[in-house]
Amino acid sequence: MRQQIEAAWDNRELLKDQKTIQAIETVIEELDKGLLRVAEPGENGEWIVNEWIKKAVVMYFPIRQMETIEVGPFEFHDKMALKRNYKELGVRVVPHAIARYGAFVAPGVIMMPSYVNIGAYVDSGTMVDTWATVGSCAQVGKNVHLSGGVGIGGVLEPLQAAPVIIEDDAFIGSRCIVVEGVRVGKQAVLGANVVLTKSTKIIDVTGPEPIEHRGYVPERSVVIPGTYTKEFPAGSYQVPCALIIGQRKASTDLKTSLNDALREHNVAV
Repeated sequence: MRQQIEAAWDNRELLKDQKTIQAIETVIEELDKGLLRVAEPGENGEWIVNEWIKKAVVMYFPIRQMETIEVGPFEFHDKMALKRNYKELGVRVVPHAIARYGAFVAPGVIMMPSYVNIGAYVDSGTMVDTWATVGSCAQVGKNVHLSGGVGIGGVLEPLQAAPVIIEDDAFIGSRCIVVEGVRVGKQAVLGANVVLTKSTKIIDVTGPEPIEHRGYVPERSVVIPGTYTKEFPAGSYQVPCALIIGQRKASTDLKTSLNDALREHNVAV
């Protein structure tokens, strides 16, 4: 399949070939079932991006035809089918939650009115809360809580770009935005309204000297929104950043650990 996908990427005329179409459709089906992933954990905590799978997702759009989808009084007009058979999948889906076909949603996931895009991976025990969005190809681990209004960014191109990765047992507070391939480590806590991009300074202020990270929130970090002073030609102004103000305690009782972290650091969620 990979050879067929790579060949079609270099020669789009092959998108008219039935074997190529079948290969692309098989990739999307296996993404939907969680048998393939756009990104997967490798050694030493690093993540490996499977560019060829992203290519298949991109090329899935032009081989699809627009169609009208009617659900009761609602009407949609799109190329993509919606995910189905939630009962068999063991997923709780509250009305108006939507996941596109080609997104994997594991047993035990709860979807409040929310949106999960194609290529995304949402692992077991995770809560996708009201009006949260999980963008295309984003990877969300086990027992994660995406609070109300959270925006997890998607990425299809550039192909080498890593998707947003939220690792196991992380808590993402209300109205947080995580985009541009940022990785949030295991058991980390983001307070309400934290915005993380690749260029956002993530500053650990728990020690005598600040320690700066970009694109990665270390495991068990407790993070809140912050600002720092930056000089411009017109003067000094405050620029958004994120501040690591503490650590969530390592605990087998993750719920207790989370509650303790929120109380201890007085974090709004």
